[in-house]
Amino acid sequence: MKAWRVTELGEPSTAMRLVDIEEPNPGPGQLVLRTRAAAANFPDVLMCRGEYQIKPELPFTPGVELCGEVTGVGADVTGFAIGDRVLGGVVPPSGGFAEFAIMDANDAFPAPTALDDAEAAAFYIGYQTGWFGLHRRAHLQPGETLLVHAAAGGVGSAAVQLGKAAGARVIAVVRGSAKAEVAHALGADIVVDRSVQDFVQVVKEVTSGRGADVIYDPVGGEVYQRSTKCIAFEGRILVVGFAGGQIQSAALNHALVKNYSILGLHWGLYRWADPAAVRECHSELTQMAREGVVKPLISERLPLEDAATALQRLADGETVGRVTIIS
Repeated sequence: MKAWRVTELGEPSTAMRLVDIEEPNPGPGQLVLRTRAAAANFPDVLMCRGEYQIKPELPFTPGVELCGEVTGVGADVTGFAIGDRVLGGVVPPSGGFAEFAIMDANDAFPAPTALDDAEAAAFYIGYQTGWFGLHRRAHLQPGETLLVHAAAGGVGSAAVQLGKAAGARVIAVVRGSAKAEVAHALGADIVVDRSVQDFVQVVKEVTSGRGADVIYDPVGGEVYQRSTKCIAFEGRILVVGFAGGQIQSAALNHALVKNYSILGLHWGLYRWADPAAVRECHSELTQMAREGVVKPLISERLPLEDAATALQRLADGETVGRVTIIS
């Protein structure tokens, strides 16, 4: 089969090579999937660089989430059959940027019929992260103000839709006019282009000085520091990632004085610590997709041959919406 492989760490454009390798066989508790579509994610970039918390042994195939068709079922697997259309996370060193991939049956979920393959491929990590972050960690309430950074990206775009579905007023922060258009299309109430606007000033203006009740931060660095200037009384800053390259550094005395909470979210831990909650989340998200409340905004559907170039563009901040690779 054709598969992209990382044999030495670096930027995706130089670290990834398209090669021919043997098709995988399922181990106990595993599924083999023919990849229908795989979504490009920032963790894929970090794994190519060797900067992600999960560091697969070389060589490995990027593509942490996909939608595929079951072609092989390992021992001790129940609930899945050949031909099932599923989505979920891969088992490294396998990955979605290949014609076939391995998935643990425990991490496989029925792909919603309301979504096509590309949409289903982008429906796992971003929407699960958003749901757990907004509901389990931040306890977002109807009528509250939600500020979402990197709102046109993978996790940010999902948070915008989920925030609207929860009845919040959503302020989306992006950089550039193209990403601002995406944020509007996602349903954000207010869109801030931080290349020409100060999001702190905008938040204070539209909330009459109160600030945002929940701030969703997958960026870190200066974005986090500035966010502390516009968080509401008893507000919650949700630390989701640090795609900007600088890990958040919290001044806890400031949190004390302003009476706000700083919440961390590592969604992947729920897969081991509370897998029942992950399945409950998928059921709720599937219903929301069926009702048309949430739907990944797919900006590009590219062939497998373009995976390295697409992932490099994601790393360089040149993509909008969700970029998917169609096998």
